[in-house]
Amino acid sequence: MALYRNRILKTTHHITLLKLSNQNFINSTIYTNGHDLNLIQTKPICTNANRSTVEILISVFTKRPFSLESPELQELSSYLTPEIVETVLKSFKNWRVAHMFFNWASNQKGYAHSCYTYNAMASILSNARQNAPLRALALNLSNLQFFWTPGALGYFIRCLGSQGLVKEAIDLFDQVKSSRVCVPNSYSYNCLLEAISRSGDVGLIEIRFNEMRDLGWQIDKHTLTPLLQCYCNSREFEKALGVFDEMRDKGWVDAHVLTTLLVSFSKLGEVDRAFELIARMEKELNISLNEKTFYVLIHGFVKESRVDKALHLLDKMRRTGYVPDISIYDVLIGCLCKNKEIDKALMLCNQMRELGMTPDVKIMSMLLSCLQDERDMIWLLEEKQADLDLEKRMLLYNSVLAGFVNNGSVNRAYHLLKVTIGNGTNGDFEAENILLVKENVCPDTTSFQIVIDGLCKSDKLDLALGLFFEMDQIGCKRSVLLFNNLINCLSIADRLNECFDLLNKMKESGFQPTHFTFNSIFGCLCRRGDVAGALDMVREMRVHGHKPWIKYYTLLVKKLCEQGRADDARNFLVNMTQVGFLPDMVAYSANIYGFLKTKELDQALEIFREICRRGYCPDVVAYNMIINGLCKAKRILEAEDAINEMFSKGLVPSVVTYNFLIDGWCKNGDIDRALLCFSRMVEEELEPNIITYTTLVDGLCNSQKADHALKLWTEMEHKGCAPNRIAYMALIHGLCKCGKSDDALLYLQKMEDKEMTPDPFVYEALVDALMSNSNTIMAQEVAEKMAKLTNTI
Repeated sequence: MALYRNRILKTTHHITLLKLSNQNFINSTIYTNGHDLNLIQTKPICTNANRSTVEILISVFTKRPFSLESPELQELSSYLTPEIVETVLKSFKNWRVAHMFFNWASNQKGYAHSCYTYNAMASILSNARQNAPLRALALNLSNLQFFWTPGALGYFIRCLGSQGLVKEAIDLFDQVKSSRVCVPNSYSYNCLLEAISRSGDVGLIEIRFNEMRDLGWQIDKHTLTPLLQCYCNSREFEKALGVFDEMRDKGWVDAHVLTTLLVSFSKLGEVDRAFELIARMEKELNISLNEKTFYVLIHGFVKESRVDKALHLLDKMRRTGYVPDISIYDVLIGCLCKNKEIDKALMLCNQMRELGMTPDVKIMSMLLSCLQDERDMIWLLEEKQADLDLEKRMLLYNSVLAGFVNNGSVNRAYHLLKVTIGNGTNGDFEAENILLVKENVCPDTTSFQIVIDGLCKSDKLDLALGLFFEMDQIGCKRSVLLFNNLINCLSIADRLNECFDLLNKMKESGFQPTHFTFNSIFGCLCRRGDVAGALDMVREMRVHGHKPWIKYYTLLVKKLCEQGRADDARNFLVNMTQVGFLPDMVAYSANIYGFLKTKELDQALEIFREICRRGYCPDVVAYNMIINGLCKAKRILEAEDAINEMFSKGLVPSVVTYNFLIDGWCKNGDIDRALLCFSRMVEEELEPNIITYTTLVDGLCNSQKADHALKLWTEMEHKGCAPNRIAYMALIHGLCKCGKSDDALLYLQKMEDKEMTPDPFVYEALVDALMSNSNTIMAQEVAEKMAKLTNTI
């Protein structure tokens, strides 16, 4: 320890001198205008004396075990300088150790950090993406009062901006500026604009840009580049192009600026504008894209499904002298295969070979899964099989099967799989081709999955089942997916017994049936109308924790109601509840509709009230069914009570709701109540439709209020609700009943002008009305029209 103390004491004189020189250096660089980070982060002077201290500090903080109470640290604390601290910080590879050292140094008596030590720590935290301590560092810094150089301020702002801490960057900038410990210059502002540009806040960056310009600081390309980036990120392309044109006029456009604009256009899907800009810059400024930009744009264009432009860029890239790597071909071939542009994909594959690149297994798999010509498959396979391990050979083999299936040649896939397992003939294949594909390959679960799915989709279910059972012969494991797909296909084909056979085999094989398994069989039972079987399946699903699908039990309810078995449907829903499942409102609505259809209104109401008591909240559709049923049964007051109940539950009656009620009052002969209902509908800002107006016109005419009907008709047309054929017939027939044959003739003419043909009963009513008014001539003409229409029919 004595030797250690002597070594420290020998450095005391040098360290003292360093403290003095450091303070003078800081004071002399307060207003430095730096544009290069090497100028901003000035390298500390490291003499032999302080180098020894640096080495000891690094050793103490990196050795284990470590203690902040170490006597060595206590002795070193009095010799700290910002230069020594900065050097030590930059020597640590672990941000936690650096942060611990920085905090320790902060607490040492007689020592104070400089802007450069803060920047060193900010750089470490930024590179390590440690936002929480970086944010705390900025907050602590804003409370300190020491001089900053403009360059050092800019550097710290950039560190914050790189991690998206834009608010912290702005707060620090304003705090330092207002406290007058630094006068920000153009570089400081440029760094601030760069930080803001990452947030895409156009309004904020424009405010700061104008502030910088008003203060008289120089505007250069480093100022406009973040402004350009911000406009691009906010999709304000016209403003972005305006900045770009300004930079071009001043000769500031370079490859970096061009790339900024192009990449932004590409990311935001503006492929055509990006491509136009490339051509423009090559022609006007003779600027070519660099290799990195080519890569980014090609990937971006493919992402936007613009493979045409991506291929054009690939050609330009090669002519420029760059050699694309396999990742470029991977993404392009993948997109072409997806678009079924197989010839272009094969052309790129051939291009790769010309460049000395061998397509990898991923590329070959994509191609094989799309190819239609067997010769193309063999061409791809013949050079690749020898040097592949079993896993990759299997991938290629399965891609061949998928290729046949995808291109509608499921029989070829079937024969190939059969031959490969040694249980079939060559089919349409050449013998040498079969050997090439099947050599050293044993089909796996995926192989069978591909072919069986293809057979099922081609309605070749028996062949699919045969393959499924052959899996046992070669010891190939089945999967839940295979069982589920086959059970589902058997269910759709109404082969219920085979569904249950497979379900039992699935359980015997140790697989747990899923909700899809059970619901596939449940769906078959519901389509059959098998209530008992469906309930048994529901009970089994309950045991296994699965829920029956709404679409299937609703289908069963509808099917029963269509057969006049609404009571059976109701009992089914009751039994479902007893099993432990609460049926959905859709199924109850179907049952209610079934009772209403057979005019069993009270039973429908009983179900409706029962589900309300259980806590269900029927929707507007359910209420509309009930209201319609009540109106048809001339129980209009109960229908109005139902509407009031809707309001109390927060439901808003629809136009259909009011149409039912208006029709009910009209048919009940109470046109005044119908008109009152119409007024209420308008007050609630619901637009009456053609059904509303037609119903009221018919009701008014039935009440001998033809003038009111014509007035309402005019109002309807004025509001832009065009009358249809039914509306015209209702009006004409109603006017005839009111003895207004002349008006009826007028509207018949309008109807015929619109090429609408009335039903014969309209002509009959008009003939009777004309005869009643002694207008025999017109009655004869109308009768002739009716006869002509009848003969045509």
